[in-house]
Amino acid sequence: MLSRLGALLQQAVETREPSVDLLEAFTEHWKGITGYYLEATDESVPARQTDIPWRLKQMLDILVHEEKQRPAGEAGPCLEYLLQHKVLETLSTLGKAEYPPGMRQQVLLFFTRVLGQVQHPLLHYLNVHRPVQKLLQLSSDRLGCGTEKEEVQFAAVLCAKIKQDPTLLAYILEKSRVALKARENLLLLVGLAQEAAAARLVRSSALCPLLTEHLCDLYSAVPPGTDPADVLATGRASWRSQGDSAGDGVFPGKESLDAFFGWLDYLDELVMGAHPVVADAIAEAVDEKFFQGVLQPRLLQMSELTVLSATAMLTGTVRQIRAPPLLHRLVLFLLGPDQHPETPGDTPHPLRTQLIDRCNHLSDEISLASLRLFEELLQKPHEHVARSLVLRNLETRGYLQRGPPAPEERGPPEADPDEDGLDLEEDPYFTDGFPDAGFGMVKKSPSGKGHVSEVVSSFLCLVPEEAKTSSCMEEGGYDTYVHDALGMVQACRASAAPWGWPLSPRPLDTCHPEVTFYEGHFLKVLFDRMTRILDQPYSLNLQVTSVLSRLAALPHPHLHEYLLDPYLNLAPGCRSLFSVLVRVMGDLMQRLQRVPQFRAKLLLVRRQLLGLVPGEQMDHTMLFKGVVVLEEFCKELAAIALVKGPPEGPP
Repeated sequence: MLSRLGALLQQAVETREPSVDLLEAFTEHWKGITGYYLEATDESVPARQTDIPWRLKQMLDILVHEEKQRPAGEAGPCLEYLLQHKVLETLSTLGKAEYPPGMRQQVLLFFTRVLGQVQHPLLHYLNVHRPVQKLLQLSSDRLGCGTEKEEVQFAAVLCAKIKQDPTLLAYILEKSRVALKARENLLLLVGLAQEAAAARLVRSSALCPLLTEHLCDLYSAVPPGTDPADVLATGRASWRSQGDSAGDGVFPGKESLDAFFGWLDYLDELVMGAHPVVADAIAEAVDEKFFQGVLQPRLLQMSELTVLSATAMLTGTVRQIRAPPLLHRLVLFLLGPDQHPETPGDTPHPLRTQLIDRCNHLSDEISLASLRLFEELLQKPHEHVARSLVLRNLETRGYLQRGPPAPEERGPPEADPDEDGLDLEEDPYFTDGFPDAGFGMVKKSPSGKGHVSEVVSSFLCLVPEEAKTSSCMEEGGYDTYVHDALGMVQACRASAAPWGWPLSPRPLDTCHPEVTFYEGHFLKVLFDRMTRILDQPYSLNLQVTSVLSRLAALPHPHLHEYLLDPYLNLAPGCRSLFSVLVRVMGDLMQRLQRVPQFRAKLLLVRRQLLGLVPGEQMDHTMLFKGVVVLEEFCKELAAIALVKGPPEGPP
């Protein structure tokens, strides 16, 4: 059966000036489409219920018929009209506006058919490849619009044209955005909602191996001599802006680093938005091929240079990953699945043991790099990190003395309002001790008022007045740390909110430790490091205290009690953070008495650290820097205790 176009074309063939008749028909249909937007009153009518699809079909048939009547390679008047009057530009704009509803689908169909059926080379024309670029951008920006079929057909015809003439690629996509577009389209693909389609994508394609192999290749391409400090200084990468900062902070290996972390960021986003079936398959492939196949052998090597490089790359990897399936695999890869209390010498997960041991390595550089790794790991929103490293050993509160309280119980002495806190000799740690009294507090009265200030005071009084220098430099007290402490504590609380941690410690009558308390491998290494704070480099001390501060900010009551309660009645042979600090202070006072003019030298070192005076060599510099770190660390702990403690109310 002949359509209206068939009759029109037949009439055009029979006339003496067919090109004029075809052009008139072509322009009539185009004006009919543009006229719709002037005359339509009901914006809810779908495009398929208007005459727009029919008119677009007639325009296509006219273009095809016109081309058949002319010599090869010669553009007819209808095609010239389409190019000169920017018909495709206008249609792409109408498709973006999606008015009337479904117009985008009609535009995609028209573009696909014109590019596929018209033999004249079109994509070289600005008025063709520019609207094609616009439609491609539209396809990646708007997800789930119901035009997936038309988008695939449109992409297929473009691929066919590019295959015929590869130079067209520069016209269809800017060269720097080719990979970006491909990745955006893959993001759309893996987000398929249908489980059957997701399973088929995993089972019947090389998606997972290709993604993971490329990650491994990019990791291997990073030069072995890349400075670990440069690795850590790169910050989080973004695959969308990769290459935008090519001239910023150039150093050997930067391009390779950017490529690796950019691809890792892409995989992370891919897993974040993928169907769970696809996400789990990609995460499993990354775990097997990259974590275990590439990272683990390098981390377990004996060469210190290799260990430094691998640890820095691992730290950057931890920082980059956010997708829960990938993060879960990474955490288990590093720490293992065990959650039962540790025993000394127990090494069920060799990599975990090795990484923790390196926080106390003979090489200060390796110790520093390893501590940075754990600080980064403690910031990840995964409960097993805190559980594996510390909480598993505090569940039964075995650090507390059982049995009757010590004699001569008394509350902590009142603090002098003119002082930062109590003198060392008056500190309650040096008394007979206090019974456990709940979540980080001593119940001085039935109402418990004043406990927060007492805890704060206990930390502030740890450093003797003669060893304090911040007040001499007109620096603030511990309150200068409160703002940062508040931000860190709030971030920890937000991360821990889904984990169901209790608000108060487990009742002692339900705690039955089966073995002698052991703080665990991680806290043991940190406490051992703290005992040597007066004899190790300044940067290392800063990193040790930074990790301990982050642990103290976590909102678990047992961890809070163990790290921030100065009044714990410790079981024999047990130590807490506060008891470690007390012993360090005792050592400090004995050593300072043997250093002539220690006060003046201590002030000079603080001024050097602040950049107020040039650095100069002197005896006991490491000792003095350790004292400065101790003072600041105690102020930071006081600020964390203040922020975490309940607000003081009226009596």
